[in-house]
Amino acid sequence: MTGTELKARLLGEAGKVIIGKDEVIEQLLVAILAGGHVLLEDVPGTGKTKLARTFAGCLDASFSRIQFTPDLLPSDVTGLSVFDRKTSEFVLKKGPVFTNILLADEINRATPRTQAGLLEAMEELQVTIDGNTLPLPEPFLVIATENPIENMGTFPLPEAQLDRFLMKLSMGYPEEEEEQTILSNFAARDLFETITAVLSTEDILEARKECRQVRVSEEIRAYIVSIGRATRESNLIRMGVSTRGLLALQRCAMCLAYLSGRDYVIPDDVITLTGPVLSHRVIPSAFAHKAPARELIGRIVQELTVPTEGFE
Repeated sequence: MTGTELKARLLGEAGKVIIGKDEVIEQLLVAILAGGHVLLEDVPGTGKTKLARTFAGCLDASFSRIQFTPDLLPSDVTGLSVFDRKTSEFVLKKGPVFTNILLADEINRATPRTQAGLLEAMEELQVTIDGNTLPLPEPFLVIATENPIENMGTFPLPEAQLDRFLMKLSMGYPEEEEEQTILSNFAARDLFETITAVLSTEDILEARKECRQVRVSEEIRAYIVSIGRATRESNLIRMGVSTRGLLALQRCAMCLAYLSGRDYVIPDDVITLTGPVLSHRVIPSAFAHKAPARELIGRIVQELTVPTEGFE
């Protein structure tokens, strides 16, 4: 299966439920192919949870959902050893993290200790319980949601944990015609019930191998580095993008090129992904006048010279 066929299958099936958000769905696909995780940040009622459920439903993969609350414990996520009185032995009870796609709903409502319980799983694809290290199934994707306008009873994600997310995405409000379509489609029933799996985990793992073969020229690498250095030197940014952020941008650009039917990265692949991949990795300065980080990244990228040759 080619990258374009992979994308067409997913967009066709997910589009039954998620109207007018093909770009966000494609970026979720880029994230799972790149082996990363996604933070969905938006106001309530824009479809964050439904997007995650729909994406999981389009894949023939296991799915778990955790509603994060202040009283949630790390063991509620990872699992724990329980004493079995019949055998007089401790038995491991795996938590919901042992799945292919994990929806961490309202992740910022859990305490920092519980949030940190996900770090090992997200970074190393493994969980340590009572000294035993257990691998997680592949592919493994965490889709975490949070509400940016409600601060009561929340625990903001620290920069170190934000950096573990490959992308930060936003659904946004639908256009007028799209909203009318949503009202019409969901008047009689929930269309999520019609979703069927169109991709298997084997399709995803095979596509990952293909993505690694996508070529990145020296000109494109130099362009990616120039973006990172520009964020560190701009007076709009107090903390610029780390090298890990630039590696993430390169990896995602390779996956986007693959889904576009190319075996090489072009500047447009990089530019398209700068906002989703880099915006949550920077801290705006006082000179930014409270402008969104994604907007600041866009301004910085616009001022750079885009390579015009040497990348095919």
